[in-house]
Amino acid sequence: MPSILDFCHALPVRSFDSGAVLLAEGKTSGLLYVLVDGEVEVLKGDFQINVVSDPGAIFGEISLLLDIPAIATVRATTPCSAHVVEGGGAFLQSHKEIAYELSKLLAQRLHGLTTYLVDLKRQFEHHDSHLSMVDEVLESLIHHQRHSFTPGSDRDPEV
Repeated sequence: MPSILDFCHALPVRSFDSGAVLLAEGKTSGLLYVLVDGEVEVLKGDFQINVVSDPGAIFGEISLLLDIPAIATVRATTPCSAHVVEGGGAFLQSHKEIAYELSKLLAQRLHGLTTYLVDLKRQFEHHDSHLSMVDEVLESLIHHQRHSFTPGSDRDPEV
């Protein structure tokens, strides 16, 4: 079964030094990255969400698909290289194989997140403290479908 990297062999590759920022949270670049080698960290503010070294990992897809600024910073933790796609949205529309592989990746993430949220819901639904709100919040998130997406929160619209 072909991987995302198999579909990217003709795309340009850019090298990044350790510490280089590929995507900056809150900035719009229109770029899509496919990791070839090395390691990057994904940061939300100063909080490290993940460290990724899987060849074929994609970055920038959420901001492209939702037409919003980057929701996190992606920074090289080691020297790395990645395929770089300018005009990533148009690229995904014209490369169905990559869009399909990306769809499977996003579905896997959604499945993992949903499983985690259901587990949290079960853990906190019977608490008599403020933790019981977790059940209500998760119930709302599970059933709330938006036609458009606006990042942020009511308390802090900049997040």
